Amino acid sequence: MNASLIAYISTVISDATRRPFALRAATPVGGGSINEAYRLEGTDSSRYFLKLNDVQHNNMFIFEAEGLNAIAATNTLRAPRNIAHGIADRQSYLVLEYLELSSHGDAKLLGEQLAELHRCTATQFGFAHDNFIGTTLQPNEWKDNWIDFWREHRLGFQLRLAAQNGYGGQLQRLGEKLLNALPAFFESYSPQPSLLHGDLWSGNYAFLADGTPVIFDPATYYGDRECDLAMTELFGGYPTDFYAAYRAAYPLDAGYAIRKDLYNLYHVLNHANLFGGGYAGQAEGMMQRLLAKVG
Repeated sequence: MNASLIAYISTVISDATRRPFALRAATPVGGGSINEAYRLEGTDSSRYFLKLNDVQHNNMFIFEAEGLNAIAATNTLRAPRNIAHGIADRQSYLVLEYLELSSHGDAKLLGEQLAELHRCTATQFGFAHDNFIGTTLQPNEWKDNWIDFWREHRLGFQLRLAAQNGYGGQLQRLGEKLLNALPAFFESYSPQPSLLHGDLWSGNYAFLADGTPVIFDPATYYGDRECDLAMTELFGGYPTDFYAAYRAAYPLDAGYAIRKDLYNLYHVLNHANLFGGGYAGQAEGMMQRLLAKVG
């Protein structure tokens, strides 16, 4: 970071916290593939977490901050506190509370608190604004009907992006069949609009030193709580105690075992659109299996 950006961010932190902040060190932090990240340490030993990206990603930081605010307002799961965001020196920035995180902690409490988060509901599916899943736009226009929301704003949206990215043929044919078959997955199940993290893979949770769970990097909206649970199983999975505690606090419908692939298909399609590789083939396989189950 250059001197002018350091000076500006220091002033922003001072104004937001109403405490003078003078930067002593800015240490790069790994773990993300989208943004530059730094741990900022002040001369008074205060610390903050800084994300940087180019100006065109400013909305991504705005909506991340609002998602963190929405989660924090529930007083359920801990999330990093939003300090400030904006544009400076031709870069967009997001300053968050710095938390010293560990991979070890109270997985049972994580399950219980996620269940509490999911009991925070709305009257419709969606969110006050669109946001992002990774760097992909995530439409959140309010809908009364969950099937319509999932068809139009999740799977349908990703399939249209895939077509623009050159994924036609079998992927689109299977996608169209699946979109038409969506009601079959909900014949005896009517989800409520729960507040979701929205991107709850295994890289987006951790623990404080005392074992307190923390979630971060949200793609927040109101949707079927099964979406969050499904995402926990997609890349690596969560501890066994987490699932047992969640189910004890907020039991899942038996149909979740099938619908979790329907929900994770959204993220696999997004990975195909972002990264290419074998994700399109994985998505085709998932759609074939889902169609066979409602055939």
